[in-house]
Amino acid sequence: MEAVRVLEVASGPTLKVKEASPADAEEPQTSPGPGSSSPIPQLLAPLEEHPKIWLPRALRQTYIRKVGETVNLLIPFQGRPTPRATWTHNGCALDASHVSVRNGEQDSILFIREARRADSGHYQLSVQLGAQEATATVDILVIERPGPPQNIKLVEVWGSSAALEWTPPEDTGNAALLGYTVQKADTKSGLWFTVRERYHRTNCIISNLIVGNSYAFRVFAENQCGLSATAPVTADLAHIQKAATVYKTKGFAQRDFSEAPKFTQPLADCAIVTGYDTQLFCCVRASPKPKIVWLKNKMDVCGNPKYRALTRLGICSLEIRKPGPFDGGIYTCKAVNPLGEASVDCRVEVMALP
Repeated sequence: MEAVRVLEVASGPTLKVKEASPADAEEPQTSPGPGSSSPIPQLLAPLEEHPKIWLPRALRQTYIRKVGETVNLLIPFQGRPTPRATWTHNGCALDASHVSVRNGEQDSILFIREARRADSGHYQLSVQLGAQEATATVDILVIERPGPPQNIKLVEVWGSSAALEWTPPEDTGNAALLGYTVQKADTKSGLWFTVRERYHRTNCIISNLIVGNSYAFRVFAENQCGLSATAPVTADLAHIQKAATVYKTKGFAQRDFSEAPKFTQPLADCAIVTGYDTQLFCCVRASPKPKIVWLKNKMDVCGNPKYRALTRLGICSLEIRKPGPFDGGIYTCKAVNPLGEASVDCRVEVMALP
């Protein structure tokens, strides 16, 4: 198969390709004469492309990382031939022992394994091709937890409230403070409870403290990384004292409940059957407690085993055990106290069995 040669001919800005025949290949290539209009075969110069950097959207604002996290920036660029990419930190060369850079044909990568606060600043990528240069800047902010607030003290205690005061921390952790967290603990339990969260002032009043308890207080500072590692505690305790209460009693006349005996329920006449136990009842009211005496036909029956007398809560009873024909008559109950005496009577009839 015969070889075919392709000639590239430049005619102004247009590139034309002409296919040559074998006969043309054997003919010597001669320069055209002065009056000839045929084009001159020649090679084109290599194409050049100005360097450009495509900064990702996420890197167009401050790139925030925490201390100890990884920083990995990948920034693509273009240019022909391949341009030379260099990085600087705040206008100075990078620390090769801490920061790694890998440059490819179309991108550049900046890598930090463990970020430090000193790594914060302006990182500039410069892509240079001859006299042409393109630059892009990335702002990196490395933050950590803030230091504790300073000079916390208990200003005043009144009623069930306490006033606190402190000053901002010396080190904010390279980031803006989000506020303060205030906690309280009573000396009985020793447990800490949050009473203020993301509080922006450097003084506060804590209310609704329990009367009789003593409280200590502490304050944390907070930023994007979280709360400060430690918190100062007030040197003085807030003692919530009980208010002194004076009770004034109203004067009143002492009532005298003393009274002479008085029967509220008298004895009732009854008929009983021989041989069946029977009880007589009456009710008396007196103060002081009266002495109860039972009489049968005006004769005292106390001490007689045939009768049993009981008194409970003002109820007086007399039990007649197995009455006989001679146990009938007039029974009297007499109540006596220092203020007087009273008595009631009843008639008792004894009937024989049929």
